[in-house]
Amino acid sequence: MTESEHHKVLIIGGGTAGISVASHLMKVDHKMDVSLIEPSDMHFYQPGWTFVGAGIFKKEKTARYMSRIMPKGVNWIQDKVTGFDPENNVVTTEKTGDVGYDFLVVAAGIQIDWDSIPGLKEGLGKDGVVSNYDYETSQKTWEAIKSFKGGEAIFTQPKPPFKCPGAAQKIMYLADSAMRKRGTRGNSNIRFFAGAPGIFPIKRYADPLNAVIKRKNLETNYGCHLVELKTETKEAIFEVIATGEKRTEKYDLIHVTPPQSAPNFLKDSKLVDDGGWLDVDMHTLQSKKFDNVFGLGDCTNSPNSKTAAAVRNQTPVVVSNLCAGILGAPPKSAYDGYASCPLVTDYGKLVLAEFDYNMQPKETFPFNQGQERLSMYWLKKYLLPYFYWNVLFKGGNLGE
Repeated sequence: MTESEHHKVLIIGGGTAGISVASHLMKVDHKMDVSLIEPSDMHFYQPGWTFVGAGIFKKEKTARYMSRIMPKGVNWIQDKVTGFDPENNVVTTEKTGDVGYDFLVVAAGIQIDWDSIPGLKEGLGKDGVVSNYDYETSQKTWEAIKSFKGGEAIFTQPKPPFKCPGAAQKIMYLADSAMRKRGTRGNSNIRFFAGAPGIFPIKRYADPLNAVIKRKNLETNYGCHLVELKTETKEAIFEVIATGEKRTEKYDLIHVTPPQSAPNFLKDSKLVDDGGWLDVDMHTLQSKKFDNVFGLGDCTNSPNSKTAAAVRNQTPVVVSNLCAGILGAPPKSAYDGYASCPLVTDYGKLVLAEFDYNMQPKETFPFNQGQERLSMYWLKKYLLPYFYWNVLFKGGNLGE
């Protein structure tokens, strides 16, 4: 097999995980031969899309040119990956050809499967069908909410895995508040349909969220997920997971959290498990099949919540263990499954959930983060975006 180029470290993906690892590697050794494959011109701060959908941010605030955030010294290959040959240490691309590597970091993100729900892709952004899981349509969520005159408003959450698990419920809480401010809440029925058995898997955070649901008079339907949209009649078809029974619900507004999966180009490789996810050790984040391959972020099968905060804690582990591998040493760092869900419950209120693999709280601040707080809302609105662009992407971390 002929390689058009070869690199010491090759990173797949220019999302949060890929850029963070590249930045940290450059901080370790600014002369290290690091290349990153990413086809997109733009990078998006996706945690900000809930605020776009709630009218707090303009969508443009969440976007930056990839060329502006690419770490200095990293070779950007603007191309699409089409295949992997890990036995020969080669990645195949659409235009560049075969790119060889000594070490591979797969940070390919997650794929939004709009086509998996009949009627969704065709109806998205029209006649009350919205979703915050896309840059363009996040703005349309706010347009739909502020023009809503009343009726049935449905918010959906699929079966896992999917990224930013709190996003499905956060926009519901904010929509309720927006409708109250606009005087349309009294003639609106807000309903939540989720594949999960409850609002949150940890009691410390589930209790205050259930109190919010009661306060806002929201209807919850657990153990069911959206399987079809009939946009011409404004009907949503749900499947009850336990029985397979179908339920048809009318809507005037529906916010859909779409089903998600690993990217197709990764699913077909020898790097994945039976479900198509990058198969890594949950602690070292090293491939279970190839010692010179590491993975992090949404594309892996590590059983953590798929959030940007998880990437923040995974990044130093991957960098440490990769650098150990370069020196011929075994992995020395371990990831404990840390993830965070900043659960916005109102304009000016937020519950900051932080936890590990064991679903045990792992909180940053010396107070009960299970309470709604204005200070945590400010953290989400102001500090976290600043940290994302100016610290994480420059090889830093909290506490440094």
